[in-house]
Amino acid sequence: MVDVLIFERSVEGRVGYSIPSTTVPSQDVPFEFRRETPLKFPEVSELDVVRHYTILSQKNYGVDQGFYPLGSCTMKYNPKINEDMAKLDGFTQLHPLQDVATVQGALQLYDDMNKALSSLTGLAAFTFNGIAGAHGELIGLMIMKEYHLKRNDLRRTKVIVPISAHGTNPASSSLCGFEVVQVATNEHGCVDLDALKKVLNEEVAGIMLTNPNTLGLFERDICEISAMMHQNGSLMYYDGANLNALLGHVRPSDMGFDIMHINLHKTFSTPHGGGGPGSGPVGVRADLVDLLPNPQVRKIDNQYEWVNNPQSIGFVSGFHGNFLVVLRAYAYLLSLGKENIRQVSLLSVLNANYVKESLKTWYKLPIQDVCMHEVVFDGLISEKATTLEVAKRLLDYGYHPPTIYFPLLFHQSLMIEPTEVESKETLDAFIEVMKTIALEAISDPQLLKDAPHHTPVRRIDEVSAARNPILTMKDVLHE
Repeated sequence: MVDVLIFERSVEGRVGYSIPSTTVPSQDVPFEFRRETPLKFPEVSELDVVRHYTILSQKNYGVDQGFYPLGSCTMKYNPKINEDMAKLDGFTQLHPLQDVATVQGALQLYDDMNKALSSLTGLAAFTFNGIAGAHGELIGLMIMKEYHLKRNDLRRTKVIVPISAHGTNPASSSLCGFEVVQVATNEHGCVDLDALKKVLNEEVAGIMLTNPNTLGLFERDICEISAMMHQNGSLMYYDGANLNALLGHVRPSDMGFDIMHINLHKTFSTPHGGGGPGSGPVGVRADLVDLLPNPQVRKIDNQYEWVNNPQSIGFVSGFHGNFLVVLRAYAYLLSLGKENIRQVSLLSVLNANYVKESLKTWYKLPIQDVCMHEVVFDGLISEKATTLEVAKRLLDYGYHPPTIYFPLLFHQSLMIEPTEVESKETLDAFIEVMKTIALEAISDPQLLKDAPHHTPVRRIDEVSAARNPILTMKDVLHE
């Protein structure tokens, strides 16, 4: 079957829509805003459009179709009741410029979520103005910078980022104007305290940590790290990417963190991927609340209001963040209830350790400790195939591959995060496939080198794609 791209389906004069008539008078576009050449849109029928996007959707892969063990990304199932709540007219028809008296329910939801996240993390208050996890990082770092500036401590220009950190941490620090200082990990995969002590001085504004870290390991010295940083006058920033492993058991504030962001698309089951939507709530300790971005929700005389705080870092996004994403997370929390939230982390840790113990005779396990929500292998023990080849072969068996070549601490990193939603039967099937691939690598390594064999698109030339990207539509037929 030939799958033709939408632009190749175009036939001059073919139309797939009709615009209803209107009594609104037409207006000419001012000459200075007109294009010199007309846009070249495809001319197709409605049926062709439907078939095109349906075919594309069938070639896509998502957590609703199968196991999605993408380490660090926490690709958990999005319960459909969350989507149903987000589709209610009373929420979808809201407008951010409505009179505040007409959106009291939405503002109460923000306030309720603020209280719920504060309870789970031990921090004093949250803002929902961040529109992504990395955006949340930036907001948190802006608060960190403003904290030091208001104390007239102008020397604080550096942020410590462990080598095991998420890749967005150094990027966010640099974007915020900080100099990034890396620290190494020890033999246990955790922050090396001696290395940390060597870089601590009056120029350090804070440290960015996720706990458990990117190796899926709990930072056993977290309380000592926190004491060292605070004694140095520096702040502790918690990257909430791995909060799924601690939910309901350990609060970031109890570990000494002052600022954090949460990825609602990871920990609280809101949609993940496709460039959005997103939400990165940022929480702070009590003395930093006034620095949270504007506007802030406050209850005044039994009515919720939008308040602009003069001490704030200012505005960080248009309007008030992605409300419907926050609503989905709210529905998720209400569905679980306080009595069941602990099961999320218990099951995610159990599943990860089950995978670790089941595969460690086939895949190198550089650190033998009990892991938390994810496990990182260092390629095949046999070394008969690379991690990339294992990942490509997994596609033939109908699985999305785990994260590969990250974290950078190991040469053949393969990071698996099963999340709490997967059953033992699902994990057993995945484990058997991983064992089968390990055996194939020994008996027929070329099979892996040529994989995938049964996907709509075979292995691409990634080097050429990176060096010579094709950025315009080409007349290419996919057999």
